[in-house]
Amino acid sequence: MRVVFMGTPDFAVGTLEALIAEGHEIRAVVTQPDKPKGRGKTLMPTPVKEVALKHEIPVLQPVKVREPEFVEQLRTMEPDVIVVAAFGQIISRDLLELPKYGCINVHASLLPAYRGAAPIQWAVINGDRESGVTIMRMNEGLDTGDMIDKVVVPLAEDETGGSLFEKLSHAGARLCVKVLEDLEAGRAVCTPQPEESTTAYAAMITKKMGEICWQRPAEEIEQLIRGLNPWPSAYTYLDNKSLKLWKATVEKAEEETENAVSGQVIRADKNGLCICTGDGILNVLELQLEGKKRMETAAFLRGYSIEVGSILGKA
Repeated sequence: MRVVFMGTPDFAVGTLEALIAEGHEIRAVVTQPDKPKGRGKTLMPTPVKEVALKHEIPVLQPVKVREPEFVEQLRTMEPDVIVVAAFGQIISRDLLELPKYGCINVHASLLPAYRGAAPIQWAVINGDRESGVTIMRMNEGLDTGDMIDKVVVPLAEDETGGSLFEKLSHAGARLCVKVLEDLEAGRAVCTPQPEESTTAYAAMITKKMGEICWQRPAEEIEQLIRGLNPWPSAYTYLDNKSLKLWKATVEKAEEETENAVSGQVIRADKNGLCICTGDGILNVLELQLEGKKRMETAAFLRGYSIEVGSILGKA
């Protein structure tokens, strides 16, 4: 098929590579403009752009894809389908109606659950047992188009936002290849979504969301830590320095916590850093103090003393 591919981050790379390997004719790759990074503010290409250049595929980076000039540019390419995966811009009606098979989107949730920008992280943060990928035919709504196919992906006990990201990227790539085959063969079935989502909107993740509220239950905090790993990370404060928490387990409250307050350290030894929460104990096994490298808690405590009774958080 003649394909125009729209995508930007790592999540979209697998789908683009799968379409190339399958022999589809990628007429163009559309991705977000390069952004400055690092101290030198060097312009860096998006992960999708890097793949396109490697395969000598034309790259387009419009500031707004809804501009009439850009729509006409794509029209001259006569794509059979536009494949969208984590692109980052709203697609106009003119573009949605341009290809023979419309625009299809690789969305990292089991729609109608988790419509929005960050379905992967929220599935982990909310403690879901399964997630998945849905391929839908896009409409003018936000992730509300008709569903064509989906695949379920179970979550591991220690699933992080990063590990689930990888799983869903691979699953989405395989599913997209199948859906294009079904569309071309005329056997694809489109199923309308319910008007209302089955979960809250999967809002964009921000750094501020990572600040831990120790009044919350230990189980919720542990899920937050995994969901925000590797970015932006969950964090608290120790001696007025930012302390990122990378790995933790949940333990039941013991007698020693009866008089403790939320955020108070009740144990700090080779077995971990145990902190009282609103319900239960959080045992931190891996952390990173501001200005230091990420390390296991036992190793950290050999060089940095944390007194029992200390309270984590902003002073």
